[in-house]
Amino acid sequence: MHRNDSVWSRPFHRLRPLIGLPVLLAALLLAGPVLAHAVTEGDKGYILEITGINLIPFTYLGAKHMVTGYDHLLFLLGVIFFLYRAKDIGLYVSLFAIGHSVTMLFGVLSGISVSAYIIDAIIGLSVVYKALDNMGAYQRWFGFQPDTRAATLIFGLFHGFGLATKLQEYEIAEDGLIPNLLAFNVGVEIGQLLALGAILIIISYWRRSDSFLRHAYTANVAMMTAGFMLVGYHVTGFFVA
Repeated sequence: MHRNDSVWSRPFHRLRPLIGLPVLLAALLLAGPVLAHAVTEGDKGYILEITGINLIPFTYLGAKHMVTGYDHLLFLLGVIFFLYRAKDIGLYVSLFAIGHSVTMLFGVLSGISVSAYIIDAIIGLSVVYKALDNMGAYQRWFGFQPDTRAATLIFGLFHGFGLATKLQEYEIAEDGLIPNLLAFNVGVEIGQLLALGAILIIISYWRRSDSFLRHAYTANVAMMTAGFMLVGYHVTGFFVA
């Protein structure tokens, strides 16, 4: 990753005027029920009515789940924020995909039930972790750089459990379960590629302007703030529920 040290060393107060808008956007995301990409009544009702192998519907649901999963997309944004080469992007996205595919399938097939609030809070922490990593915090605080590839894989495992908890809410019929799960996972990957493509287009355009290095730190502060808000939202939900 390439960083401009002068950007990271700027006093934080100079960045305050730029933080308001991203934080406001994060608050708006939190306000919507789609934030936790919860199962909609319409989708759940449809799944309860069908049996057997239904590859297209489950592929669609997987893609929809990923595209509307703001916490997953925030983490992906953090992962690719300072990645410029296609092979690096492919490596990290593949590690993330392997992680969430393994635990998603394992969680559903094994019947392991984990509180969705706890898993989603951990996913929020993954956003915080990656934002701090992009800000160079671990090098300044501890004097070393954590293995970003291992972290991406590990957090991918937690994201997969998040997907599994949502799939368990669908109460999918046993008839055709494995093909339908695989179709859902294919849909998740399709949705991830679509979202990633959009993110890459936007961030590639932004990198061409001088404002990228000036505002990169602020963007990661906003990302970290959104991650903490996700954590607070889900921890509160756990105790209230």
